[in-house]
Amino acid sequence: MKELFWLIANIFKITFKDKKNYIVYIVLPLVGIIIALVAYGGEKEEKIRIGIIDEERTEITEDTISFLGRLETTHIISIKKSEMEDTIVSGSVDAVLLFEKGFSSSMKEGNPNHIQISSIRGTEITGFIKIYLYNYLDNIAAIAKAAKNEAEYKAIYDNYKKSSFKLVTNGLQDTSKNKKMTYQSIGFLIMIMLFGACNLSEIILKEKERRTYFRLLASPLSSKQYVSANIIVNFIILAAQIILTLLVMTKIFGIDLNIPFIEMLVIMLLFALVTVGLSILIVAFSKSSAAAGALQKLVILPTCLLSGCFWPMELMPEAIQKVSDFLPQKWVLATIMEHQRGEQFGDLYLNYLILFSFALTFFLIAIYKFGRNNNVRNFV
Repeated sequence: MKELFWLIANIFKITFKDKKNYIVYIVLPLVGIIIALVAYGGEKEEKIRIGIIDEERTEITEDTISFLGRLETTHIISIKKSEMEDTIVSGSVDAVLLFEKGFSSSMKEGNPNHIQISSIRGTEITGFIKIYLYNYLDNIAAIAKAAKNEAEYKAIYDNYKKSSFKLVTNGLQDTSKNKKMTYQSIGFLIMIMLFGACNLSEIILKEKERRTYFRLLASPLSSKQYVSANIIVNFIILAAQIILTLLVMTKIFGIDLNIPFIEMLVIMLLFALVTVGLSILIVAFSKSSAAAGALQKLVILPTCLLSGCFWPMELMPEAIQKVSDFLPQKWVLATIMEHQRGEQFGDLYLNYLILFSFALTFFLIAIYKFGRNNNVRNFV
């Protein structure tokens, strides 16, 4: 055990002797957060701009316009009918609401009419306006149907306006921006973790090339202890990267992960185990540090692209989405997104099992490959 601790300390010393590694293992994981903030941090919730054309200017139309103006998600702009087409086409307003002559009379008859909604943005806008507007107009129409005469209608309508029962709208917090920033940051972190882990595992190859490895084995140290120490150091550094990144995201930049911190940490630590296994596997199949460097580039970048680390999987063709099912990065991101949608651990146990299976498979193949290297010039 004493020898193992010495090896761990020695690998840490070798790793951070090169000052560039401070950038690789500490600074680069934070770059993904900056990229996410630049990409999505400037997004703001915009109000729907409704152009109003009131050809009647009656109490009913004024009350209806006032109602729409009180909604938290709308902004009312008075325009002229001659400006209607230009304002819609130019994008000055998202929709135009036209109260034609005869609107108030139709309301008093209990049959709302002479009202038009125009927009080039389709049902995304018109549907929203109709939901609130038609509900309000239906209430007034019901009053007109219930009233026996004009005086009674006026009395009931005035009481309705004074009533303490009002339609109140409360906007739900838009979590999509935080989810996008989390996705982008974690996707970039995944790539950095993979490259960083492979660089750490390459120390084994570099030690061989410098003949240091064989001098170590001439001591009481064993090859298994040497590789185990490399794995432990690798996992510790990856865990530190994960914790640092998550703390900076949540505590400094105020990004809401939309899942508990501990759950995110568990998911990423499990992926760290997968990452270490993959890095050891690459070393096992490489005969030199140059070969390992080429192999990691060949493996990491394409798989990160196919797994959706840089953009949502939904944007990719269906065939590529099926290929990503065989990549661990995809399962990490999928598990995080499912938790953000409210899924619990019990519902996603298969995802965790798949990630653990990836890690176990990588380690077993690496152990087998090391075991087949019988030449004394090899590692284990």
